[in-house]
Amino acid sequence: MIRRLGSALTAVILVSSTGPAQAATGEAVPAVMAALGDSISTGFNACGLYISCTARSWSTGDYQQVASHYLRLSKMSGTLQKHNLNFAAPGSTSADLLGQVRKAVEAKADYVTILVGAQDACTRTEQAMTPVATYRQRLDTALAELRAGLPAVRVFIASIPDLRRLWKVGKASALARTFWTVGHICQTMLARPDSAKQADVQRRDRVRARVMAYNHEAAEACAAFGAACHTDGGAVFSFPFTLDHVSKWDYFHPNTAGQQIMAKLTFEHGFTWIDPR
Repeated sequence: MIRRLGSALTAVILVSSTGPAQAATGEAVPAVMAALGDSISTGFNACGLYISCTARSWSTGDYQQVASHYLRLSKMSGTLQKHNLNFAAPGSTSADLLGQVRKAVEAKADYVTILVGAQDACTRTEQAMTPVATYRQRLDTALAELRAGLPAVRVFIASIPDLRRLWKVGKASALARTFWTVGHICQTMLARPDSAKQADVQRRDRVRARVMAYNHEAAEACAAFGAACHTDGGAVFSFPFTLDHVSKWDYFHPNTAGQQIMAKLTFEHGFTWIDPR
């Protein structure tokens, strides 16, 4: 999940075209930022029933309690204020990333976050999960498009959360099990949540391994991109979250507290930004 992580990472990419990377002294605060990825970055179910709450996005949200990347950066410079674009979309997989990248390029975003991959693993069957090589190829293509459209772009990749931990912290909750079953939520991991049969244990382990593989490939893709790409070092994947961080609307997406944690973890592992004041 970090650039050279070893266990896991989803894709949150922060992009910048304001100038060359300044590894030693830090990066200039961006003028425009955009979020790319899936429902996690849209704040889905963080403030209401089955709706996206972009104000509570860990990336571009403007809800004070979350303390998103956008809010932290806009306090450093007035140039970013109200230039927080969110091109993420619920249900998106790595296949949708390129289209979102093109929107970011068109908007001339100079700081873009990408968190994508949970939906590549959360399918009806294991066979339907995105192959690891395909996931990597899609990331490489998206990153190449970013660099072509925004030559000085900076990229931040956040790790995919640990789906098996979600099962562990929620399996004892009758409400969580009901939502997962009735809503057919992430069936590769959450089907038959109270089963201790070997086949189900092994299935969950394989799905977790797939998420870890996605994170590893995202980290490698980031490393290949160069100094203008950072990751969270697996911080999101490794965080020991509880049901207190999960939406009670579906027991899957981060709630406001979960979005707040994600904002903190990812910002701390991101770029060193220059406060121009």
